[in-house]
Amino acid sequence: MVGSEKKSLVFAYYVTGHGFGHATRVIEVVRNLIQAGHEVHVVTGAPDYVYTIETQSPRLFIRKVLLDCGAVQADALTVDPLASLEKYNQTAVLPRDSILATEVEWLKSVKADLVISDVVPVACRAAADAGIRAVCCTNFSWDFIYADYVMSAGYHNRSIIWQIAEDYSHCEFVIRLPGYCPMPAFRDAIDVPLVVRRLHKTREKVREELGILDSQKVLIYNFGGQPAGWKLKKEYLPEGWICLVCGASEDQEIPSNFIKLPKDFYTPDAIAASDVLLGKIEYGTTSEALAYKVPLVFVRRDHFNEEPFLRNMIEHYQAGVEMIRRDLLNGCWAPYIERAITLKPCYDGGVNGGEVAARILQDTATGKHHTSHGLSGARRLRDAIVLGYQLQRITGKDIAIPEWYSLAQNELSSRTQLPNKEVLDNSSLTRQSDYFTILHGDHQGLPDTLGFLKSLAEMESSGCPQNNNKLQTRDHLAASAMFNWEEEFFVSRAPGRLDVIGGIADYSGSLVLQMPTRESCHVAIQRNHPSKHKLWKHAQARQPKEGPTAVLQIVSLGSELGNRGPTFDMNLSDFVEDGQPITYEKAYNYFTRDPAQKWAAYVAGTILVLMTELGIRFEDSISILVSSRVPEGKGVSSSAAIEVASMTAVAAAHGLNIDPRHLALLCQKVENHIVGAPCGVMDQMASACGEANKLLAMVCQPAEVLGLVDIPPTIRFWGIDSGIRHSVGGSDYKSVRVGAFMGKKIIKSSASVELCSSLSNISTQQINRSIPDDADEDGKNLLETEASLDYLCNLSAHRYEASYATRLPESLSGQEFVEKYLDHDDSVTTIDKERNYAVRAPTRHPIYENFRVKAFKALLSATPSNYQLSALGELMYQCHFSYSACGLASNGTDRLVNLVQEMQHSKSSESEGGTLFGAKITGGGSGGTVCVIGRNCLRSNEQLVEIQQRYKAATGFSPYVFEGSSPGAAKFGYLQIRLLKSRQI
Repeated sequence: MVGSEKKSLVFAYYVTGHGFGHATRVIEVVRNLIQAGHEVHVVTGAPDYVYTIETQSPRLFIRKVLLDCGAVQADALTVDPLASLEKYNQTAVLPRDSILATEVEWLKSVKADLVISDVVPVACRAAADAGIRAVCCTNFSWDFIYADYVMSAGYHNRSIIWQIAEDYSHCEFVIRLPGYCPMPAFRDAIDVPLVVRRLHKTREKVREELGILDSQKVLIYNFGGQPAGWKLKKEYLPEGWICLVCGASEDQEIPSNFIKLPKDFYTPDAIAASDVLLGKIEYGTTSEALAYKVPLVFVRRDHFNEEPFLRNMIEHYQAGVEMIRRDLLNGCWAPYIERAITLKPCYDGGVNGGEVAARILQDTATGKHHTSHGLSGARRLRDAIVLGYQLQRITGKDIAIPEWYSLAQNELSSRTQLPNKEVLDNSSLTRQSDYFTILHGDHQGLPDTLGFLKSLAEMESSGCPQNNNKLQTRDHLAASAMFNWEEEFFVSRAPGRLDVIGGIADYSGSLVLQMPTRESCHVAIQRNHPSKHKLWKHAQARQPKEGPTAVLQIVSLGSELGNRGPTFDMNLSDFVEDGQPITYEKAYNYFTRDPAQKWAAYVAGTILVLMTELGIRFEDSISILVSSRVPEGKGVSSSAAIEVASMTAVAAAHGLNIDPRHLALLCQKVENHIVGAPCGVMDQMASACGEANKLLAMVCQPAEVLGLVDIPPTIRFWGIDSGIRHSVGGSDYKSVRVGAFMGKKIIKSSASVELCSSLSNISTQQINRSIPDDADEDGKNLLETEASLDYLCNLSAHRYEASYATRLPESLSGQEFVEKYLDHDDSVTTIDKERNYAVRAPTRHPIYENFRVKAFKALLSATPSNYQLSALGELMYQCHFSYSACGLASNGTDRLVNLVQEMQHSKSSESEGGTLFGAKITGGGSGGTVCVIGRNCLRSNEQLVEIQQRYKAATGFSPYVFEGSSPGAAKFGYLQIRLLKSRQI
């Protein structure tokens, strides 16, 4: 190592227990440290041969200790978020004190000069406790990865994230590898080139030893340290190809054109000797594919935030082709391999990151200080925003950010991408003769609809030779390739909704008041005979030899912003079994097996529901383009907008006349049974049946529309995004719903017991020939009603308090409930016997919420006054704090509600007669959007801007404000259009 010191140093190198990828890059750094004459103690759970195959030295010491667990995987591509957090809790949290004591003692015993971590959190804290400097060397940190898991597993695990970030903060800095993720916990960062294991043998030598001719095409099948174990067949490969299989078990049978590599075969040599690599995206695979210029055919992993950054890096250097998981498992490999072999990987950066990192570590251990480009404060702020909030990008302000990072940074931060409020140039868009002819319907002058129609024209023109030089995203290219542009399209539109009041009480039968948002989802659909359908190459490869079959192809614009595949396709025959539609359970399993394409369930699920519920048969192929401006995870019903727009478009294209209420109920089946989210029906009803600038009043039993409520001209509603992602599929929402249904069952059981006692008393009176009074009879009738209670909201608040509040436990374990009551009578959730559920608060909430909504609706028709606004605002505040009692609060939404309260009660506001009067969390809670009520005046908007500024100052996130409204899907109808001849846009 150039510039090495004569003094021998001692390094303690901690390696995470997640797979072998970390170990394989660690050994390259270790090799350079040992070569410089230093002693390295590696603390790892990986097998010895991973290290000794590269370095055999008396200065290398391997200590087999596991101090973290990484991600728990069911297979090479599937992560279990809850199991990962639980295992981390068992591995690193519960024994934390013991671990720290042991590691501090050990570090002192080996007289370590520097602790290096890749990227074990507790090692950093142990180093600090031992008085030893620490450095991390990595491309990601576990707080960033686990942040995604908390969204799936529940916020009660969030303390794990804070502890990990706190541990990392004890490091001097992080040595940051290319393809890095946001890592705000580290005080500073120093960038190094790719860390790549050196080759031991030439391509020719490896092929000679394996008996492979130099002219033969070779695929290497490598899914890292996690054995794939999937069945392999000869026909998976293109004609004449050979496949090298890494990580195969000894008893795995493989075809004649596959070669099983020994467990200790040096993988870099095999990769460099191959023509194409098939595997998952991870650092080791990506770095070696780039370094040795071998195209990578990759399959996405779910729940691994590292992936967008590595994926964008490898695609930036023209070295990546994405394969959908279904084609991997079904053996439809050839189209992807043939595409990959045409790529010309162009990475020309450094590959000596191991040497550079070792030099930095040596200098740090001897007291020298390495500094980065001096923008650590700005970097940490930028990374923190990417990690926790939507990134607020300012053109021209990014300094020294690699292009691959900017691309992935945009993706991750834009998972909650919000629409641009700039008004579109309607004068240019309404010139129909330039782009399209409307054969049916009316775009109603809606700017987002006009913009969507223009985008269709732009996609069509992207196929023109004169436009080939334009940079096209994968979703746009896929859409351009799947449509027959000379044929007609059907276009639908469905808005999101702002939950003014009612929220989660919908599944308990409450009255709710909902307002359609200005933001909406558009769907363009085209149906064609299978013989005329334009198919993507991999879809063509799946067509049966006997003739074309109907295929569904879907493109979701912007889907990669959430690390999802931009396209989905399936044979429509997959929805049929023995001549009948498959069950919803089978459909749920079909879509969840590939998390990167699970989003397609919202769209394709509408087709299965129409088949199952209405008996519709789909013989033609279908192409669907989805473009949603309703931001995800904000509690404004992005999923309902997609479902309603998709089903409306499918119905229009097939001549189906479905009334809006029925369509909403069908869309709820999509979400409940195919997507697997236990939502009520108010979201779909608001999206389908709502009207602009009106509140849809609906009793959710199951979906009875009472009518549209005019918003008084003196009142206005806004939504403010907290920046904290919300999901009705999250465990907090589900557990609250389960608790409410438990409470209903307990109330019914209590009423039944009391009714039996009452009937016994009446019988005794009859035997004694005394006449029961009317009160006894009325009491019996009341108990009969409550014993057969169908919706919690049909129980009045005073009856709840008088007879049942004290009978409900604060909480109850699933096991105890099932033993006593058998089931909670909810078809869309299940009880986890090992879990403890809050019962009293989730039961109380919908009963009182129903009363609040009724009062709110009545107050809207009262004489305009401050008293009216104050009363409406008070009802919203009460709703918000009732959510909190259920466990559905979040720091961000609480902060926004508090800011509204502070603004309302400020001296300046009170002297002006008040402008903002109330606020509440919306939808399923646990983040998302806050609804605000105020006076419809300029001062209210000024105060909202002030709230935005104060929230940004406290969190680094500038909240988006939802304002305005738009028609529901039924009011909009549908457009039937024909695009005019292709032209350059």
